[in-house]
Amino acid sequence: MSDVHADRLERMTRFVQRMNEVERDLSHPYVRPKDAATLILVDRSGTVPKVLLGKRHQKHKFMPGKFVFPGGRVDPVDRLMHAAHPLDPQAEAQLMKHLQRPSAVKARAFALAAIRETFEETGLLLGVRSADVGEVPNGASNSPWRAFADAKILPDLSVLRFVGRAITPPGRPRRFDARFFTLDADAIAHRIEGVTGPDAELTELVWMPLSEAKGLDMPAVTGVMLEELDARIADGFGHDLPVPFYSMPRGRFRRELL
Repeated sequence: MSDVHADRLERMTRFVQRMNEVERDLSHPYVRPKDAATLILVDRSGTVPKVLLGKRHQKHKFMPGKFVFPGGRVDPVDRLMHAAHPLDPQAEAQLMKHLQRPSAVKARAFALAAIRETFEETGLLLGVRSADVGEVPNGASNSPWRAFADAKILPDLSVLRFVGRAITPPGRPRRFDARFFTLDADAIAHRIEGVTGPDAELTELVWMPLSEAKGLDMPAVTGVMLEELDARIADGFGHDLPVPFYSMPRGRFRRELL
């Protein structure tokens, strides 16, 4: 066994063990997981990569006070939003694996949801400037996508990297089938102030080196995805790298590769 293969095997074992060591109340009735998308913004302009994390409000019922990446449920209108460039073909193919009725449209919606949720929770508009952004889905004046149109910004899916997927275990009151993406901070095209604060879903945003971020109070899956990202950067950060998929089919987490 090569040193590289042995290192990856040790890494996989350690990540799965970390997920399984967490104490969870799995006594709730079965609920079907909701499709969700999460975005890890990475600033690699310095010598040490930094990631953007937000602290959830202490009064939230779901993960109060925890540090998380921006993210949330996929909205049906996400698949209708225009994009400057399509997903990388490899990322698109990986997003369609282990998916009921897989389609490029669904894969695209996951990526766009990550960008929309990031805007809703941080005020950051990610994409490229465009003179023609087209119609906002449904034409709704209060659609989050309206802010992109007003700023003349289109999401650029080609620079997104699909880095992980995790399904909340059965028995939890809220379950998500979350796709984790990453994007360089230079994709920030505009920012709307006042989105985060004492009364918002995320009370503060922090850019932290990967090594320091791992020490924050965060859900286990967030910490493991940070570890996965760190390893992915070390492996070259290419689109062709396999994507880890965490699920708990029989009472224990498993990690497979997409």
